[in-house]
Amino acid sequence: MQSRHIVLGAAVLLWQAVVPAAHARGQHTEQTEQTEQTVSAPLTLDGAIALALAANPGLRSAGRLAGIADGAVLQAGARPNPELSLSTEGTERNTRTETVQLSQVLELGGKRAARIAVAEGERSLAQGEIAIRRAGLRADVAAAYLEALTAQERLALARASFELARKATLVTGRRVAAGKLSPVEQARSGVAEAQVELELDGAEADLALARRRLAALWGESRPLARSLQEPAPDGAGQRLPGWPELQARLADAPQLRLAQAAIAARDAQVGLERARRIPDLTLSVGSQREREPGRTQGVVGVSVPLPLFDRNQGNLLSALRRADQARDDLDAERLRVELAVAEAWQRADVAANQVEALRKRILPAAQGAYEAAVTGFEMGKFAFTDVLDAQRTLFQTRTHYLRALSDRYRAIAELQRYVPALDAVDTHRIEGSKQ
Repeated sequence: MQSRHIVLGAAVLLWQAVVPAAHARGQHTEQTEQTEQTVSAPLTLDGAIALALAANPGLRSAGRLAGIADGAVLQAGARPNPELSLSTEGTERNTRTETVQLSQVLELGGKRAARIAVAEGERSLAQGEIAIRRAGLRADVAAAYLEALTAQERLALARASFELARKATLVTGRRVAAGKLSPVEQARSGVAEAQVELELDGAEADLALARRRLAALWGESRPLARSLQEPAPDGAGQRLPGWPELQARLADAPQLRLAQAAIAARDAQVGLERARRIPDLTLSVGSQREREPGRTQGVVGVSVPLPLFDRNQGNLLSALRRADQARDDLDAERLRVELAVAEAWQRADVAANQVEALRKRILPAAQGAYEAAVTGFEMGKFAFTDVLDAQRTLFQTRTHYLRALSDRYRAIAELQRYVPALDAVDTHRIEGSKQ
């Protein structure tokens, strides 16, 4: 009876020890699976942009410009400090005269308001510079992301090409074994397969490098481990906005806004230099004490500089010319932005047409021609050179497709540098090419 109780007690203790441990292992396994799913989830373009905007070191440094400008605005609003002076006339202790005087400069002509306006103009320039940095970072992330996406698609195509080359080699080997082909054809097939394998190795290296460049934009030194997700088409016919609509958005380009802020800042400087032409008034109050008679009397004074020679005319002229230069810079910047956007839009539109033609007509035709050549070769109707020609045409067509897709992506990224609100990213699936 005691042995039975001992066995039952040991079983209960074992159950109490095993069940919580198994439950903990189950929770750990579930958490691990959830973590792996989170890590392995594809990274979207919006997610990459959010990571870069939150962690890019260069953007954080640019963000300090706003705080620097706030300090300049605070300092510009400070009024002149009063001045305390002590003077003594005479060296004899009993006969000398001592004067204590407090002076305060009264700024006239609106100098303080003009200084504040200049500092606020500089703050607007800092904010414009930050906006350009943000737009540039978004464009850089888009370019790096789409470059990595192109490399990812190139790797997928290289793997598909390698499978096709292996299939052709197997078919050639069977026909050589059956005595229907010369061993030379098998050697040629092996060379073609080796070339495709080299392309596969290069595609893997290019993808790793592209992922490293992308991760570096949010301060990560290791290559990105997550796969990339192709941006969804915009649903409006998968087309870019028309040129008139795109041109209308250029007024919000950060480069033009910065140029306009520069004009406002230079105009504020002109106002400050004009205000400085008006002399300031200095009021003085104090007391004077004469030792020998023991008499003390009040002292009141007013002083103002006479603008006979220096009327700040040189600084005013320079400020006026800088304001004119800022307006000329705005015209030049507007022309440059319009030209850059027009070129990028034209490249994007041409590349979109190429991608559409390749995806819908040329790639399926090349794929069908290759499959027909392989089938005919297996049946003895075609020579192996026909298979190689069809394979070469298919691979060249896929390379052309990737080049057009990459050109499209780069043009879209360039447009986002000047039109950050651009959402119509025209991308196309290439599922039909992954066969």
